[in-house]
Amino acid sequence: MDADVIVVGAGLSGLVATAELAEAGKSVLLLDAEPIQSLGGQAHWSFGGLFLIDTPEQRRLGVKDCEELALADWYGSAGFDREEDYWPRKWAESFVHFASGDARSWLHGLGVRWFPLVQWAERGGYTTPGHGNSVPRFHVTWGTGPGLVEPFANQVLASPRVRLRNRHRVTGLEVGADGVTVTGAVLTPSDAPRGVRTERTEVGEVAFSAQAVVIAAGGIGGNLDLVRKNWPRAWGDPPKNMIIGVPDYVDGSMLEVAEAAGARVINPDRMWHYPEGIVNHSPVWTKHGIRILPGPSSLWLDPEGRRLPAPLFPGFDALGALRAITAGGHDYSWFVTDVETVGKEFALSGSEQNADLTGKNLRLLAGRVAPGPTPEVRAFLDHGVDFLTAQTVAELAAKMNQLTPENRIDPEGLRQTIELRDLQVGSGLGKDPQITAIAAARQFVVDKLMRVVPPHTLLDRKHPGRAGTGGPLVAVRLHVLTRKTLGGLETDLDGRVLVPGGDVLPGVYAVGEAAGFGGGGMHGYRALEGTFLGGCLFSGRTVGRSLAGALA
Repeated sequence: MDADVIVVGAGLSGLVATAELAEAGKSVLLLDAEPIQSLGGQAHWSFGGLFLIDTPEQRRLGVKDCEELALADWYGSAGFDREEDYWPRKWAESFVHFASGDARSWLHGLGVRWFPLVQWAERGGYTTPGHGNSVPRFHVTWGTGPGLVEPFANQVLASPRVRLRNRHRVTGLEVGADGVTVTGAVLTPSDAPRGVRTERTEVGEVAFSAQAVVIAAGGIGGNLDLVRKNWPRAWGDPPKNMIIGVPDYVDGSMLEVAEAAGARVINPDRMWHYPEGIVNHSPVWTKHGIRILPGPSSLWLDPEGRRLPAPLFPGFDALGALRAITAGGHDYSWFVTDVETVGKEFALSGSEQNADLTGKNLRLLAGRVAPGPTPEVRAFLDHGVDFLTAQTVAELAAKMNQLTPENRIDPEGLRQTIELRDLQVGSGLGKDPQITAIAAARQFVVDKLMRVVPPHTLLDRKHPGRAGTGGPLVAVRLHVLTRKTLGGLETDLDGRVLVPGGDVLPGVYAVGEAAGFGGGGMHGYRALEGTFLGGCLFSGRTVGRSLAGALA
């Protein structure tokens, strides 16, 4: 045997599993197709948000949360309804127990800290038991994604029990009576910066054997062919145009290798993409897109200029909005707002789009509560191809029509939509459910301080059709942005991969996105945000510990 365990994939879940195994005294061979500078995988690029329950951060803000409420929210969002959901449901229950139990203390003991102002993601807006978080649970890691990856990467790199082999791509998996063998290729060395597409030229062949293998190679979000192949039919036809929220290496190839070895992939049509994607003005990988993390005040319009139905407001139900757009045969939509709203309500997902939090820079962080957009949002306002500004509705509509191949936006219709919205705001009360939702959001101190702009009219009452006191009008074209695979390799609660029929595939385990973050899809149909990184942490820890105990 070349090691006790082979781990395929050096993203967050692979690093956590490796660290746990090494700490238990097991030898690990960690293989990854990317160069060392991409250690940490997708997690490095993340905003670092974690779904945690009943934390000191929540309690200091007056948020009342508990495991029972969180599990009810999870079930309402997941909508488990398939025979294959047996293990995903078990993983969901275990994860919520972890998120309300020792998740925070475990990470805190490793040096992880959090921004004290808890955010409220995926608010839902439906009657219970429907989708959404009943309370704020999104805890942003101090240091964002890199801050979460760092303690596990440091453990792995410092451990004498771990051998890290970059530029080793696994293409075969064979289960034998006395262990597991992986085969593959050595790729040409690469000094490409983190996330940049790397060459796949093969310079050698390899074969390694161990008592067990842990598959931690991620999902399919970077492979548009597989995304389209697995696209849920209830969402309409796959969009002709999509942008991509993960590096090129997230291609689903290891899922195909596992299937060829007998493993069962379940729920392949469950996936988590975003409707608020914008083209990156400084791309790193192919079709590189960034997600806007919006507050609730922008008008969300389809390509014809019609408002999306309630409660599909910005920040409430990402997948619901995506489905409404794509089922209508569209591949884009619009935010329409003003510069004041952009300044307070637009944040951007990604470690590189949040220099203050990622760099742990208190001086820059103070700018979050100052008027105006962050430097990163300002860069998109100035240079982003999807951002348009204008002083009048007519000018804005003309620019929107110029940006898209169809002449779909009627200036008078757009003006009427904005004026009717402004009448609701000006009333001080209003019947519009979005206006009501904005007022409710501002009852939460964090939203009032830094995430939800005071209600105001977009247009000048004295000069019809012109921008009001909130500055120039803004329209943002929003693309479908691929991100996460919610299905994956079916596993039991120890992370052992199963074959069709339910038997264990001996010696094969799976973690992270490759396992649908647990069981083959612990999120069901919808996620509550902060649960992807959390799922990587939990599944990596669970498998590392269970496998260490199972090995001879």
